[in-house]
Amino acid sequence: MADSFIEPAGVGPIAGGNLRASDTDRDKVATVLSTAYAEGRITREEHDERLDQVMRARTFDDLVPITGDLVPLPVTSAPAPVPLSAVPTATFSVDTSRDSGADQLVAIFGGATRKGRWRVPKQSNAVALFGGVEIDLSEAVFESTEIEITGFWCFGGMEIKAPAGIEVRDRTAGIFGGTEIKGLGDPIPGAPVITIKGVSLFGGVSVTGPVPSKKKRRKHELH
Repeated sequence: MADSFIEPAGVGPIAGGNLRASDTDRDKVATVLSTAYAEGRITREEHDERLDQVMRARTFDDLVPITGDLVPLPVTSAPAPVPLSAVPTATFSVDTSRDSGADQLVAIFGGATRKGRWRVPKQSNAVALFGGVEIDLSEAVFESTEIEITGFWCFGGMEIKAPAGIEVRDRTAGIFGGTEIKGLGDPIPGAPVITIKGVSLFGGVSVTGPVPSKKKRRKHELH
């Protein structure tokens, strides 16, 4: 069975997959296996075989493939219609005349931040290990209309603040983690498209736009 597992992209020594797993980490993976067995998604033999692998696992690289075909990807629901009056005017700047090269954001037991009037390259790599990455695109200058951010978030995460009109595509895999996208409104033709790829392992990615939530809109309308 082990040979059939597919290891999620982004896990490895460089991304932190070689970090030692704790007993708590192994217990969480064992819980996923027990749930899958109870739901009939794996047989008793598969459960016992994988559980044995969990007990022998020493690093996250050992643990992640064990549930690679059992943990579902996060499903995002369609956003509710938003009154045009409640949607802020889209403001973003695109300048393709210069290529800054790939950006590296590394937060290990700390943080990495990009904000203000900074240039967003076409490619960025973000790693958060027991730390956090913060990206504010409100005043940023985009060097391409196709932006790709690839990352690995382990016991940490990444927060992105995006202007209205930008489209964000979620291509991440969540293992005891996930990705949340809210408040962006409808995409505007010609606006940058951001694709986020990678793995959230006991971590997560949050993308927030300026469009107010239903609760905030109702509060605004009452006043």
